[in-house]
Amino acid sequence: MAAPSGGNSIQAILLDIEGTTTPIDFVFRTLFPYARQRLPQFFVEHGNDPSVREDIDALHQQYQSDAAENLNPPEWADDSRAAELAAAAAYAAWLIDRDSKCSALKSLQGKIWQEGYRKGELRGEVYPDVPPALARWSRQGKIICIFSSGSVLAQKLLFGSTAAGDLTGFFRAYFDTTTGPKSVPESYRRIAEAIALETPNILFISDVAKELDAAREAGMQTALCVRVESADRAAGTHRVVNSFEVYFS
Repeated sequence: MAAPSGGNSIQAILLDIEGTTTPIDFVFRTLFPYARQRLPQFFVEHGNDPSVREDIDALHQQYQSDAAENLNPPEWADDSRAAELAAAAAYAAWLIDRDSKCSALKSLQGKIWQEGYRKGELRGEVYPDVPPALARWSRQGKIICIFSSGSVLAQKLLFGSTAAGDLTGFFRAYFDTTTGPKSVPESYRRIAEAIALETPNILFISDVAKELDAAREAGMQTALCVRVESADRAAGTHRVVNSFEVYFS
C-alpha cells in the first residue's frame, strides 16, 4: 500500500507500541504478569524510595477516585506501613487486571521491569519489520517518536534491549500518559509543540482507531496498524497498514 495522502509532507512519525511496534502478547503475557507477580516484594524492598513513595501516594489518590465511583477496588488499609504497602500492591494488581492507564501504575511497572531487564529476565520485543523501518526513516531525515501508555522508562527499556540491538538511538522523543490521554486531541497538539512541528506534518501510527481519531482531530495524518493479532480492525477513514515496509520505502 502506498504512503498516506500528503506523505511527502511527513516530517515526523509518531508510533504507538502495543500492537504497532510490539506484539500484544509480549505486553499481556510477559510484561504485565512479570510486574504483577513482583509488586508485593518490590514495595517491601523499595517502599521508602522517594520516587516509589510518590507513586504510592498517587495510587492512593486514584484509589479514592475509584472508590468514590463505586468501582469496588480492593480495600486500602493504612493503619501500619506494612498494611499500606500490602494494600498498594493489591490495588496496583487490580489496576493491572483492568488494563488501567493510571500514570502511577505505569511508573511502578517501569521500575519493576527495569530490574527485570537488568537481571536479564526480560528482553524487549519488536516486529521484524520495525528495526529496518526505523533505520530507513532515520536515513530519510524523519523525526521518530513514541507515544505509549507505558512510562517513558518502560519504553526506553523495551527498545533498548531487543534482539536487533539497542534501538533507542532512532528516537527523538518519548511521550507517555503524563502528556495526556491518548484519546484526547490536545495530547497530540502538545506532542507537536514539543517537537516543534505543525500537526499536519506528523504521521501517527497506532492499532487503536480511537487514538487515531483524536490525532486526526488535532490535525495529524494517521494510519491504522493491523497486525495479525490486532483486535481493532475498524479503520473508519484511516488508511490501514499491515507492515512498516509500506512507508517511505
